[in-house]
Amino acid sequence: MKKLIDAIKNLFVGLGVTAKHLPRKHITLQYPDERWPMPERSRGIVVLLSDKETGELNCTACLLCMRSCPTAAIRIEHEKDEKGKRTLKEFTVDNTICCFCGICEEACKFDAIKLAPKYEFATYNKEDLIWTTKKLQEMGRDVPYEVTRKKKGEEKAKPEAKPAVPKTEEKPAEAKAENPVPAEPPQVSDNKEEGK
Repeated sequence: MKKLIDAIKNLFVGLGVTAKHLPRKHITLQYPDERWPMPERSRGIVVLLSDKETGELNCTACLLCMRSCPTAAIRIEHEKDEKGKRTLKEFTVDNTICCFCGICEEACKFDAIKLAPKYEFATYNKEDLIWTTKKLQEMGRDVPYEVTRKKKGEEKAKPEAKPAVPKTEEKPAEAKAENPVPAEPPQVSDNKEEGK
């Protein structure tokens, strides 16, 4: 009988908690019909960025992102032309071992790679998670980014002139060198005998 009374009591306690939360606004999204807007700096999938004007990849095959990747998820194949300049042949990202740390984005000096706020790339086949240049560029086409690199022909920005700071009057170097040597303190002698 005691167990039955405890069960009924606990049922009403649970119903009370439910009733307390019923008038509140719900926070659960009905995925996939509703999607949470991801913040700009969220770390989603790795994508390659293209030039906004020409549509060409920003990647220069400098290998900085590949060398900085802690899991070796990035592989870059490149060729050299007659002048010795590298050209990108194939850029591959293995999303099965990528830890989405963002070090590749920090290492890139050419605005070529970014962790986009996209997170829907689940699949039943592991091979579909190894993305090549074409897929990476396609996923990065609509990703906004701020251009930080300079294009060919652009003049280097001149550094802004610093405002002049008034100098305090200082003693000339000679005056500093001629610091007087402190005099020895006068010696006090016992003049008891002189006073007698």
